[in-house]
Amino acid sequence: MASDSTEQHEYEVVVVGGGPAGMTAALYSTRLGHDTAVVNRGGGRAAMMQEVHNLLGVKEETSGAEFLGIGQEQLEGYGCDIHRDMVTTCSRPDSDGIRLSGNSAEYEADRVVLATGFNDVRPEPPLPRTGRGLHYCLHCDAHMFVDKSVYVMGHAESAAHVAAIMLNFTDEVDLLTRGNDPEWSEETAEMLKNHPIDVVHDDVSGVQNGEDGWLKALEFEDGSVREYKGGFAMYGAEYNNGLARELGCMINDDGTIEMDDHGRTSVDDVYAVGDCTPGHNQIPVALGQGAKAGIDVHFQLRDFPRDPDLLKEQGPVRSEEVPGIPDELLEQAVDFHTYGK
Repeated sequence: MASDSTEQHEYEVVVVGGGPAGMTAALYSTRLGHDTAVVNRGGGRAAMMQEVHNLLGVKEETSGAEFLGIGQEQLEGYGCDIHRDMVTTCSRPDSDGIRLSGNSAEYEADRVVLATGFNDVRPEPPLPRTGRGLHYCLHCDAHMFVDKSVYVMGHAESAAHVAAIMLNFTDEVDLLTRGNDPEWSEETAEMLKNHPIDVVHDDVSGVQNGEDGWLKALEFEDGSVREYKGGFAMYGAEYNNGLARELGCMINDDGTIEMDDHGRTSVDDVYAVGDCTPGHNQIPVALGQGAKAGIDVHFQLRDFPRDPDLLKEQGPVRSEEVPGIPDELLEQAVDFHTYGK
């Protein structure tokens, strides 16, 4: 229960998470005329990116932090509120709204979009620097290692198959089990035997970096040294689904939040987008999911056209009742387009 001094905020839409998916959902709901806030704890996978890949119109030298910073400026320019806070619990005290409790404030919303992401499970050190030789997204970063020496860390099915996939990009692929017993099937073991992949069982004992900070080589407990441009760690993910569970959303066996093609979860008025949902963990995919959810939220919340039952109850829409956009957002939109962006 919040104390009397706790800040209270009410919105039509609250997005929990400030990554590409969450901010895009907020962008759409704000521009479509709904009082919207993003509650962002900071950090996240996108914020850690050294360079943005596979995003049309964005130069690769753009960092994740810069990309997200521009997005936040855009949201604020359209009238979306940004709160730096961590939502720790949530509830539905009545049928009219959803309550989110953060470390700094409480938020009430008609619709909630969960964009809470996941955390990559990191292998034990010693490790290369993240983004400078240690990578997690094959689809984002495989292009960086064309015709280079590459490792894949892991001892489960996913590691073995990623190692085989990397043969599409280079002929130098090592699979590092780091002293763990392989957990892949006999069929996968047979696949590895029939592909030019060197399975290394000794654990990593040291890391050598070049002058630019990029990985140069890995040292192993047997005294050997192997040169690599970089590689991928395949140890799974921990999905941030606690809020979804509290609200009663269906959770898939892998920990992702079940949702439909518009981001709707199994609970009315609750959406999920981005890395906390099934599918490819890619920025363009996240942007598309956020856009779909934002548009669907608009369909649910917009005032016009008025429902036929309401028309019977309240009569025709009067000219003074339109436009339906809240006054504050209306004024901000007029200023935005009149005086420049």
